[in-house]
Amino acid sequence: MTAPAPQVPDIGTIHHLDAHRAARTTAATTPVSLIKDTTTPGPATAPEPGTVPGVEAVDRPDNPLADWLTVPDQPLLPVWARSKASIIANTTALGRLAWWHTRYHGIRTPKYLAKAMLLACRGLFRAVVGMWPTLSAQDHTAAVRALKAQVKAHPEDATLAAQLRAAHAARTTARRLRFGATTVAVAAAATGFVLAEPVWQTGMAAAVITPLAYLGRGKETRLLDQAAPPLRVDMSAQQLNDALRAAGLLKSGKEGQDAPKVTCTMGPVRDGRGWAVIFDLPRGGGKTASDVLAKREVIAQELGVDEIQVIMSRVRAAKGGNAGRVSMWVADDDPYLGTPNPSPLEKAERFSVWDPIPFGQDARGNRIDVPVMWQSMFFGGLPRRGKTFTQRLMTAAGLLDPWVRHYVADGKGGADWMPMKAVAHRLVMGAEDDAVEALKAMLAELLAEMERRFALLRELPTSICPEGKLTPAIVEKYKLPVIFVTIDELQEYFTAMDKDDREEVINNLCRIARRGPAAGFVSNFASQRPDAESVPPKLREIITLRYSTQVVDRVSSDMVLGKGKAAQGADASVLSEEHKGVGVLVTGPASYVTVRADYLDGPGFAAICNKGRALRAEIGQLTGDAAGDVTAAAEAQGITVPAIISDVLEVMRHSPRMFTTDLLAGLVNLDEDTYGDFNAERLAHELEAAGVKRTSKQVKISGSNGAGYQRRDIEGAVPAEILLQTPAG
Repeated sequence: MTAPAPQVPDIGTIHHLDAHRAARTTAATTPVSLIKDTTTPGPATAPEPGTVPGVEAVDRPDNPLADWLTVPDQPLLPVWARSKASIIANTTALGRLAWWHTRYHGIRTPKYLAKAMLLACRGLFRAVVGMWPTLSAQDHTAAVRALKAQVKAHPEDATLAAQLRAAHAARTTARRLRFGATTVAVAAAATGFVLAEPVWQTGMAAAVITPLAYLGRGKETRLLDQAAPPLRVDMSAQQLNDALRAAGLLKSGKEGQDAPKVTCTMGPVRDGRGWAVIFDLPRGGGKTASDVLAKREVIAQELGVDEIQVIMSRVRAAKGGNAGRVSMWVADDDPYLGTPNPSPLEKAERFSVWDPIPFGQDARGNRIDVPVMWQSMFFGGLPRRGKTFTQRLMTAAGLLDPWVRHYVADGKGGADWMPMKAVAHRLVMGAEDDAVEALKAMLAELLAEMERRFALLRELPTSICPEGKLTPAIVEKYKLPVIFVTIDELQEYFTAMDKDDREEVINNLCRIARRGPAAGFVSNFASQRPDAESVPPKLREIITLRYSTQVVDRVSSDMVLGKGKAAQGADASVLSEEHKGVGVLVTGPASYVTVRADYLDGPGFAAICNKGRALRAEIGQLTGDAAGDVTAAAEAQGITVPAIISDVLEVMRHSPRMFTTDLLAGLVNLDEDTYGDFNAERLAHELEAAGVKRTSKQVKISGSNGAGYQRRDIEGAVPAEILLQTPAG
């Protein structure tokens, strides 16, 4: 057999490329149900001229009705009515707006009444002026004047004189009747008004004043005040283009040509207390959305606002975006100032950590909830910016879940975490030598528990543990509570350790943060100085959720939030001293938001700790150090332990004996206001008054003798029935 010769196209045939392209496009986009089955055997028929084989007549390119019969590719409902959530949100916003207008105009009612009375007086004057020609019979006056002129010209004409007298009489009669009718009507209305009930009087007054006030209005007169406050920030598409061009994101136009502009897919429109706009950068300029985010400060300056007022983010493909689409919201003023919002956890009785934890609000007032299961957290920032308060929000949620076990260490050893002694399975306070040893022991205990859990989860059938991870059902069935590992002031521990201990602790923390989530471990770390010395990068880099309050510069911000985050817009250095409790939350490689965290003060946190203790005691999950807490056990039985006793026991938590100088230093660190003026003599006096009997005034620690106290002497002042009910964890 010989291969068939290749077919050579007829060079004399003219091919219409546009028709071919249209045919291919139409055939490619035609639904399968509309394409004819060309594989069915049968006699071949030649297609009609100008038609595409296998395409229905409606979709043929030569069909003159194709455009008319095409179903519009447009949603049936407006944007605000396409989802239940959108309808509810817009209806709620309408209700808030109506309520605001009601209050705004309600308090101005006296002013409006006074203005209406003034307008009514002017309207009455205008009404009288307008009615005067009718009341004074001006229509008869013209005839009288004409007859007077004729009589003056012909005084001997008796007929004209008689007509003049008749015209005078008719005018006089008309005036009397009209003035009389008006007087009677006014008198009757006044009498009816006086005799009517107050409700009717109000209606009658409104019926009279309203048309008179309308008659008395002027072109520029407004009865009601302008309800919309003056805008603090103005924004237009031209201003946006000018700002982007000044920032070097748009090219300048050549002579005789228009300059490139962004394409606004939405806005600029008013959105709450600011302006919202979504725009696409023009193609051919070589700029992307990331370049816009990096120029935040310059754009803010060109718009005449502070960069904290400019909220920008990329619009990803999942939301209809592209690499050049940016969503921008410019606030009228600083959106993060004002009275902090109380945490909803403060009034909650229970909470499940399997649900997202209420965390705070963003610039527009939207609630921000943070899921923590399978996550690890790191909090950083300058001192006294609300870092610890924010970190405690996560712990507070875990306190309200009785199936959460808490391991807590505070390198500062202050009062911030002291209420946790009523709940925490392990509590390490301070960064002294004994506290460092206690921290190392706590981490060793956590690692052993983690390996025990993994061994158990491996043995469970897939019907119970399908993914090899902890589940709510496994938690309760096998008594494996979720474990919160909370460590505040990490830098204090690392600076207090030698190199070997530091490396050991860092490796243990990395293992917990990396492998612990699958076993139900939630890491919650914080540091004031997140540099390479205080918190090493290999620990920071495996943290999944990061939050930073104000820091000094973009480098420090990246140390907390991750390398390159400031260039993406997640920059905590733009926050100021007034932004307490405000920080940047990074939840993923490209997800971040600036949040004003909910407020939970010390007493509120202590109250939640007491709730957490009661919840755990109810189901038998009060374990470890919390089970042996003397103060909490005494309060549960209505017995008051002197504050000096409970505080000294807290300072000596990890030590059977302690020198007096170290004990005083620990008490000052615990509560400087109370113990700042204490010396050895006053401490001895206060403890003796509280019932402490010292068996010896000297203690020996590490081969050194000195004045000090033994913990068993302090415990001797606690009622025996309390000590019997507080076993060591």
